[in-house]
Amino acid sequence: MKEFLIGLIFIVAVFVLAGIGVLLMPFWLLLAIALRIALIVIFVCFCIWLLGKLIVLIWEKIKAKQ
Repeated sequence: MKEFLIGLIFIVAVFVLAGIGVLLMPFWLLLAIALRIALIVIFVCFCIWLLGKLIVLIWEKIKAKQ
């Protein structure tokens, strides 16, 4: 009887966790979209910074030649 109750509790726990996972699916989708947007913004900022560094480097080399 003890094994039956443990198995029943395990099955109920699995169904509860699966139900929570299904209910959280829209949250995970929104989180993935937000993370993608955040990474794109960070990448664009990094590219702009890198372009600025390149321009300053070229500007200093041109200035040093004169």
